[in-house]
Amino acid sequence: MELPFDRENSDLFGSIYRPHAQVYFWSKKRKNWSGAMMIIDSGADYTLLPRNYMEELGIIKGLDTTTLSTFGVGGGSKVYLLKNKIRVKLGKWERDIPLGFLESNDVPPLLGRHEFMETFKITFDQRITYIDSKS
Repeated sequence: MELPFDRENSDLFGSIYRPHAQVYFWSKKRKNWSGAMMIIDSGADYTLLPRNYMEELGIIKGLDTTTLSTFGVGGGSKVYLLKNKIRVKLGKWERDIPLGFLESNDVPPLLGRHEFMETFKITFDQRITYIDSKS
């Protein structure tokens, strides 16, 4: 799979290129796949979505999640981590992965390493992301 970086506006640099991927999550609510355009973030330990995705996926805060704190470049935040893994799809590949929801809706979806990105061979080369299965 080859994915070109997306050009975005940046207050600091004028414009910047970011690696994105369309990822689909199994929604208990819709009984179907629900998509999210995610930043491929090799610095994210695990995959994170903004809080508003919880409703779309049929996730009930407290019942389906545990609460923890996380810290990153932007400071600290609450994370609602799923107690059970969720089924996700990237291209033709499917995985069951851990998933967290950030307290804020003002953060981009982040495709993280643990049990997802680390299961693929991912190469960033001249503003293109190359993704291939390791198996």
